[in-house]
Amino acid sequence: MLSRFRDHIVVNHPDQLSRQWAQRIVDRYATSAKVRTVDIRSVNIGTSTRLRLTVNHDAIGVVPSRWFVKTPSLAIKSRAITSIPRLLHKEVHFYNSLSQGVPVSVPQILAAESLLGRGTTLVMADLDELGFRPGLTADALSLEQAQQVVEKLAGFHAHYWGNAGLLKTHRWLNGFSHNVENHMGTLLAVPLMKRGLDRAGRLVPNKLHRSALRYAADRRRITKILATGVQTLVHHDCHPGNLFWNHSEPGFLDWQLVRMGEGVSDLAYFLATSLKPESRRAHEKQLLKLYMTALASHGISDLDEETYYQRYRAHLVYPFEAMIVTLAIGGMMERNSNLELIARVSAAVDDNDSYSALSI
Repeated sequence: MLSRFRDHIVVNHPDQLSRQWAQRIVDRYATSAKVRTVDIRSVNIGTSTRLRLTVNHDAIGVVPSRWFVKTPSLAIKSRAITSIPRLLHKEVHFYNSLSQGVPVSVPQILAAESLLGRGTTLVMADLDELGFRPGLTADALSLEQAQQVVEKLAGFHAHYWGNAGLLKTHRWLNGFSHNVENHMGTLLAVPLMKRGLDRAGRLVPNKLHRSALRYAADRRRITKILATGVQTLVHHDCHPGNLFWNHSEPGFLDWQLVRMGEGVSDLAYFLATSLKPESRRAHEKQLLKLYMTALASHGISDLDEETYYQRYRAHLVYPFEAMIVTLAIGGMMERNSNLELIARVSAAVDDNDSYSALSI
């Protein structure tokens, strides 16, 4: 869609969010409409720079007035971690080429562009204007909310289940970005795990430390083990802050890590980060069974419950690594939220003896 327009919308700093910039976006939907002012309401810097704008224009009813903009992070460390594997570029690819066909709710995109050497910019309608509630990273979901998300994940995974052709038409899914991310993750795994465990302190039981460091040292081999199941499209970062809610119905945000993978990995990530440990312990098996039942309703029925539970146990090591590494790097997530998710994922790994599922 964007290639038809001669005027680019990539920006690299909030100062570039001018009336002329906004006009180029509005012109795509209402050529006679005029933008009067652009006001920046908030700036949040993490894995990306996230800005909320009020755009005063006369295309009311056609273009929303409140926008949400993502650009590469202004924080040097976060920018290095996300820009080298071009994660925001990957998200732009997703919205421009895959998002219209996904069977889950995603944000309304107004413009998305990535230019090699110049940057990447994603502009979407602010969820508040559409009446949706953005999730918060440290939200603790209820059982009913968790059930809604689990059923949506099952439908999403079933839609792409075993679709090897998806990688042929969308090579970027597991291409350059995926390979660089894996290489960087393996190269930095041990020092970041050590630093993250040290910073997490008592939130991570001492008995997990040795296994976590063995995992980090053997990350390349274990990553291959975790990629041996039937492949489907996965979100790969399914925590409460990457959800939004239309009343009781969930939608999914932040597709920077989207890829082909094993569907149960999303389920493990979601349950480990989104439920308080006591709630997860009480409902974990029930929610896993719900996921498998929902898959069966979409025609995916050749799954053994015990085998699938073992895969679930194994995949819990990734959300643990992700949250520990996030803390080690710093500046990528609000610290208190990061610590809360570390407490949750540590409990999930401990309760399920996840490292033993990998023979570590």
